[in-house]
Amino acid sequence: MKELNYSEIYVPNVKGRYITYDHINDFINGLPNTFKLDEVGQSVRGESIKSITFGNGPKRILMWSQMHGNESTTTKAVIDLLNYLKQNVTEVSDISNACTLKIIPILNPDGARDYTRVNANKIDLNRDAQDLSQPESRVLKNVFEDFKPDFCFNLHDQRTIFNVGDTNKPATVSFLAPAFDMERNNSPSRKLSMQLIAAMNSRLQEVIPGHVGRYDDGFNANCVGDAFQMSKTPTILFEAGHYFEDYDRDKTRAYIFKALLKGISILLNNTISNYKVEQYLSIPENGKQFVDVVIKNDNYISNHLTKNGVVAIQYKEVLNNDKVEFKPEVHVFEKEPKELFAHKTLNCNDDNDLKWLKENDLLNLLS
Repeated sequence: MKELNYSEIYVPNVKGRYITYDHINDFINGLPNTFKLDEVGQSVRGESIKSITFGNGPKRILMWSQMHGNESTTTKAVIDLLNYLKQNVTEVSDISNACTLKIIPILNPDGARDYTRVNANKIDLNRDAQDLSQPESRVLKNVFEDFKPDFCFNLHDQRTIFNVGDTNKPATVSFLAPAFDMERNNSPSRKLSMQLIAAMNSRLQEVIPGHVGRYDDGFNANCVGDAFQMSKTPTILFEAGHYFEDYDRDKTRAYIFKALLKGISILLNNTISNYKVEQYLSIPENGKQFVDVVIKNDNYISNHLTKNGVVAIQYKEVLNNDKVEFKPEVHVFEKEPKELFAHKTLNCNDDNDLKWLKENDLLNLLS
């Protein structure tokens, strides 16, 4: 597949962290008749849950995003993917002939509207795979059983705390081949998940070397990825993370798009056997050593601030008038990291840093 100019694929009207069906309906309703748009169910509050189906090939790929309503980066990436699939080019025709893609862009529309992880009943849908107590959980299970996918792509966001291994590189994208049992054994389906992740990682290392991590594989049968892996369907967890000064995650969406396209290309061309389980296992596990801001208060005597040494700040995402704001809070670690990394480091002894702290109302956290 030839290299794309992503700027021509990017959908600029779908941006920022707050994404609901209001933000994507114009786009998905305007898709050409090569796409099939369906209502596959309704949320707790009765909002429509939609799926888009493209292609008529034998390889069936199911994707869903915003199972957690405040995790919207991958939704933007699948909108970009759909925009790419609108093109009248040979590569898209090849995908259509070889694959059938079914995408649920927002599984949890109530959580998306409230900008919360949970649904309107305050249930985490990714802990409801066995009970199926929520309508959104039952929608996904019904689509899974009706569609009978060969691969599932479970699309999420992760917090800014994650780094790759022990390095000071943020985990911009993380992957997981979910376990299917408590012992975290391998199975044919899990091995295929690992091989496809290895392929997507090879692509991402070309554009963000060192910024790909491996998510924790602790088994939980209530998690959807683990449950689908238990049913012998290769399932891949995508986690969209932080990139430098990209709190809106418009850079990260591009990397998720590139990973999705690489995965589809591998399945299209039957080249998954070129990648090995060992390549997946060589991806460093995620650490939790990042905070958003570190404030060094070396000059506490002359600036009359409390001697706190180093203060770690983590942003809390707050929805205000349909816009996500980042509110700084002092961060207390459950477990002190071996080494602390920050997306931004400021020193009260530096006049420019002190000015930034004042303008962003962070000085009160030192007083």
